Amino acid sequence: MAKIIVDIDETICETMEDRDYTKSKPIEGNIAKINDLYDKGHKIVYWTARGSRTGIDWTDLVHKQLDEWGAKYHEASCGKPHYDLFICDKAINSESFFEMCGEKNG
Repeated sequence: MAKIIVDIDETICETMEDRDYTKSKPIEGNIAKINDLYDKGHKIVYWTARGSRTGIDWTDLVHKQLDEWGAKYHEASCGKPHYDLFICDKAINSESFFEMCGEKNG
């Protein structure tokens, strides 16, 4: 089975531009699709850039939100670097992924 790294903000939740993560709202359809991958035996790792520029540790909130939203996962962590463009041979844009799966933001 595959190890799948999943971003959080604007992937499985909507977060306002002011980056007040306490007000993030889950995208239930996207969470369900990732949960389906978990149920099929894939290893799900949520990795977020929350705090990468500010130095704030959002780990407790990340775990709390994932649990409240019903997200299934094996690991979740902060520490993903902030970037404007990610170039990788294995990467896929989240919108493209959910469109391929028949789910688009909800």
